[in-house]
Amino acid sequence: MRETSDQGRRPYHHGNLREALIEATLGLIEAKGPLGFTLAEAARQAGVSAAAPYRHFRGRDELIEGVALKGFEIFADQLEAAWNDGHPTLLTAFFAVGRAYLDFARRNPGYYIAMFESGVSIAGNPDLARAADRAMGVLREAAERLAAHLPPGKRPPSGMIANHVWALSHGVVELFTRGAPGARAPYSADEMLESGTAIYLRGLGLIS
Repeated sequence: MRETSDQGRRPYHHGNLREALIEATLGLIEAKGPLGFTLAEAARQAGVSAAAPYRHFRGRDELIEGVALKGFEIFADQLEAAWNDGHPTLLTAFFAVGRAYLDFARRNPGYYIAMFESGVSIAGNPDLARAADRAMGVLREAAERLAAHLPPGKRPPSGMIANHVWALSHGVVELFTRGAPGARAPYSADEMLESGTAIYLRGLGLIS
């Protein structure tokens, strides 16, 4: 079965409808923000009828959750690839994960906004929660490995470290992308994140 738009655009096969809507929504999120468009507008952008999105999404919020879910899946894949890329030390692997975080945000603003700035409830959506936890799991594993040399009673919680580094990474993204207030800094986003992470890890005694 095929869906065609009332605008005469190229039709999409039903099996591709969900993907087409997500791709169309990415552009709308980047251009107008997560609250700046309607579900009907996303349908027009995808080249399908106004009723077509309801086959997969109950409304705009659920469509944005679909975008966020795909974003978290790609994000987790990229963090895992960065961590497992055969680095000479645990610290260089940890820094590579940070660079992958920034690279994802730079290359995928629509996904990033849907994931972190749209107000979607990650805890309220089991699929979103699993995908987000897989991404966070990379940082937890890295923290556990970095703390393994400390006595068990002196190891800081890996979840705390993961959340702190995640927050630091998000802050750097905001400084260097949203209006780019960090663009005038004498260092790059990658350098800022790496130095901040090193200071944090050194303060915890995880690196010397």
